[in-house]
Amino acid sequence: MQIRCALVGMPGSGKSTVGRHLAHRAGVPFIDMDHRIEQTLGTTIRQFFDTEGEERFRDIESEVLADIAQQSGPMVLSTGGGAVLRPANRTLLHALGDVVYLHAVPEEIYKRVKHDTTRPLLQGGNPMTKLRDLYAQRNPLYRETAHYVIETGRPSVHMLVNMVMMQLEMAAGADMSATQPQT
Repeated sequence: MQIRCALVGMPGSGKSTVGRHLAHRAGVPFIDMDHRIEQTLGTTIRQFFDTEGEERFRDIESEVLADIAQQSGPMVLSTGGGAVLRPANRTLLHALGDVVYLHAVPEEIYKRVKHDTTRPLLQGGNPMTKLRDLYAQRNPLYRETAHYVIETGRPSVHMLVNMVMMQLEMAAGADMSATQPQT
């Protein structure tokens, strides 16, 4: 099955890890948007955030996403957690292919990222409060953008990949039967 999908979700929800495994399993290219942005910037996202600010970062993020969306062929794209903040990005993601929201609650994410110093929006202050605020702001946008929502609670990476593949395969089967003539 040739898939073309984007994974969206909160920082620490597993987009990069699940995306890498999903692409490998499907035999398609994997694109980590944060990595692509860092290549474009020539520095880390955190350093760019510190020197240029979030608004300028979001401009670059939108440019990189537009470039990726123009690529043809199958792919698995792991987006940054804030990629859905701009309406134009949500439109691009939706048009790119199937969008899968890896849903994780703030408490679960905190357990995964509490020692990660590379996430600029979670530095300083109370990270749990920041995660809850980000979740309140972004959860509706992820849901608006996504074709499918996968709960990331307890499953292993392997199980999550299976869940995403099954959802995409069921959707492809439904699309195929919808285009078949009825006899």
